[in-house]
Amino acid sequence: MHLGAAAATFIVIFPAELPDKTLIATLIMGTRYRPLAVWSGAAAAFAVHVAVAATVGGVFALLPKRLVQGVVAGVLAVGAGILLFRAEKEDEKAGEELAAKGPPSNRRVAASAFALIFAAEWGDISQVLTANLAARYHDPLSVALGSVTALWLAAGVAVLAGRSLVKRVPLEMVRRVAGAVLLVFAVLSAVEAIRG
Repeated sequence: MHLGAAAATFIVIFPAELPDKTLIATLIMGTRYRPLAVWSGAAAAFAVHVAVAATVGGVFALLPKRLVQGVVAGVLAVGAGILLFRAEKEDEKAGEELAAKGPPSNRRVAASAFALIFAAEWGDISQVLTANLAARYHDPLSVALGSVTALWLAAGVAVLAGRSLVKRVPLEMVRRVAGAVLLVFAVLSAVEAIRG
C-alpha cells in the first residue's frame, strides 16, 4: 500500500468527478430524497466500479511501462479535453434526466441511487482513469483506495451541499480546474513515457 499513489489518484479523480453527470444526478436526488440513502446507494455503485477498474488496471500493469505511460497520457489528455471544451449544459441536462428517473418512494432510494450510478458510470472518465492509474502505479489497491475515497467524498458533497454548492461555486469553474489538473497529469505521464 502506497499512500503517494492513493493521494495522487484522489487528486485526479475528485475534481474530475465533480462536474460529472452522475454527480449532478446524485446532487438532484439528494435534494429530493433522504441524503444518506442516496449516498449509500451511490457509494456502493462507485465501489463496484472502482473494483472493476483497479482489477483491469492491474492487468494493464503487466504491459511494458512506456506503453502504459503513453496510454495513461492519452486518456488523461482526452479527459482534460472533455472537461475543458465540452459544454456544461450537456452534463447538467443528462444529470437532470437521470435524476428524473428517480424512485417514487423513500423506501427504494438507496437501490435506485445504486442502479442509476451503476448504469451511468460504465466507461466514465473516473473509471477509465482509475484503470489507467492502477496500471501506471502498479498498485491497484492503493489506486482503488484513492479513487473510492474521492468518489465517496464527491458523492457526499453532492448529497449534502446540494444546490447551494452550485450556487456558490460555478460548475464551469469546477470543470475548468479538473480539466487543468488532468492536463498537468497528462503532460507528466507523456514526459515519463518519452523518457522511458
